[in-house]
Amino acid sequence: MSVDSSTVKHVASLARIAVTPEEAERLTAELNGILAFVDELDEVDVTDVPPMTAVVATAMKMREDRVTDGDRVDEVLSNAPESEDGYFLVPKVVE
Repeated sequence: MSVDSSTVKHVASLARIAVTPEEAERLTAELNGILAFVDELDEVDVTDVPPMTAVVATAMKMREDRVTDGDRVDEVLSNAPESEDGYFLVPKVVE
């Protein structure tokens, strides 16, 4: 697969990026180099490689799933400029 200058300009316009003709030519060469490298990956034999999410096998750290309220209302509200009845007071935004 390869891209040409018009494709680069089209993608740049979709991304709302201004690209000069000189930049388009340079980007065309860079993108073709990247795509050539990706094409090389098709040559790798991965038939006996199982799907995985990481290179090193790891286990998730598990903890007990329990709901708590944190019991820190006063500590949290101490950072608020204004509070009332355990809630933050904020300025009215919509009239």
